[in-house]
Amino acid sequence: MSNLWKTKSYERLMAEAADDEKGLKRTLSAGALIALGIGAIIGAGLFSLTGIAAAEHAGPAVTISFVVAAIGCAFAGLCYAEFASMIPVAGSAYTYSYATMGEFMAWIIGWDLVLEYALGAATVGVSWSRYFLELLNKFGIYLPPELICSPWETLRLGDGTVIEGGIINLPAVFIVSLLSLVLIRGMRESSGINNILVILKVAVVIVFIALGWAYMNPDNHIPYIPENQGEFGKFGWSGIAMGAATVFFAFIGFDAVSTAAQETKNPQKGMPIGILGSLVICTILYVLFSHVMTGLLPYQEFANDAKPAATAFAQTPYGFLQTALIVAILAGYTSVILVMLMGQSRVFYSMSRDGLLPKFFGEVHPKFRTPWKTNIFFLFFVSLFAGFVPISDLGHMVSIGTLLAFVLVSIGVLVMRKTQPNAPRGFRTPWVPFVPIMGVLVCVGLMLSLPGESWLRLLAWMALGVLIYFVYSKKNSKLNS
Repeated sequence: MSNLWKTKSYERLMAEAADDEKGLKRTLSAGALIALGIGAIIGAGLFSLTGIAAAEHAGPAVTISFVVAAIGCAFAGLCYAEFASMIPVAGSAYTYSYATMGEFMAWIIGWDLVLEYALGAATVGVSWSRYFLELLNKFGIYLPPELICSPWETLRLGDGTVIEGGIINLPAVFIVSLLSLVLIRGMRESSGINNILVILKVAVVIVFIALGWAYMNPDNHIPYIPENQGEFGKFGWSGIAMGAATVFFAFIGFDAVSTAAQETKNPQKGMPIGILGSLVICTILYVLFSHVMTGLLPYQEFANDAKPAATAFAQTPYGFLQTALIVAILAGYTSVILVMLMGQSRVFYSMSRDGLLPKFFGEVHPKFRTPWKTNIFFLFFVSLFAGFVPISDLGHMVSIGTLLAFVLVSIGVLVMRKTQPNAPRGFRTPWVPFVPIMGVLVCVGLMLSLPGESWLRLLAWMALGVLIYFVYSKKNSKLNS
């Protein structure tokens, strides 16, 4: 059992990085990392889950939910920044856990990251589908109702049509499959292309705020915190807490900056700036965006609406810009899905290299030099969730998985301060142990605010992961052997 807690030494991690990925060029500056973080963060969480959180939990006070979620992210972000500057190695939280809490916890966090990256891609895929349908409808193209939503959700189209369940969300399956095939061919977004997409997405948010501000109805913000309806999470302060846990998904992505550690010119300085800078900028934009959105329409109107930004913007006289808004959102979503699918394949590749997963996941295509079998596996896995699971359920699953990852990273800083006090750190998390402990408490509090079904799914998923570890991973671990 002692092997469960065997850690990878700091020296071994750095040696593996130098050996396995010496071909990566350090080209990313701190500014490029901020752009990378913003590009990964702004997506379905803002353009879709904001409406769900307002309609079901927080009302206009969804702005406060964003602030609460941002505080939890800030504590975790400070911990991520120390690790990223200390261990500039691919693998993110999986690698950090391997260095601090041992192989078993590394497996748990790697398995948990599937909820963040793979199901995150599925969630964004569902939202991409909603905006894509809205775009098609503007050109008079209508897909069969049974092919545009899952069997267990109610879909309301822009023209008021309500669809009570379909067979499969085919557009979501299409975009996930297409981008998975693109990844197999080895296409990578350059820093320049990513910067263009970031400018486009930020411009959409700023235009929405600037043009929509003058057309808000103050009555839509009264009461700002709707009275609780006698059930935890149904408005009131408990609704704000559950809303924070829901919109927490909107911040997922700042931790993805840490996966680019080995391609950063000066990771010791650039990583903290990239992680925390992107988080601060996005928080400001989120609060303003959600305030305008709930001011344009009563929050109840966003129930079961996965495209609330387009619905709200239709209330302004700038309807002629709505098509451009949708196209820009679709472009932004596409980059987010691509980043998440890339991140997931990267984590599974690392786990396969360590022997915790079959060699299947670490096999590289002879021509394209990509983990193509892993990409094919997640093409089917992610498509399954994107095609058949409602977006609200997906969002909750991704949020609880990511919060667990943040908890473990926060604990990891405390452990590393004890076990590796003299290891070089380009950035040190301030006010230790206060910041890591608060990161744990806030993130656990947000986890407790999520529906019981999310906990049951998390426990079931983790139980499956533990079973796989003891049946296969422990026996085949390169570290243990």
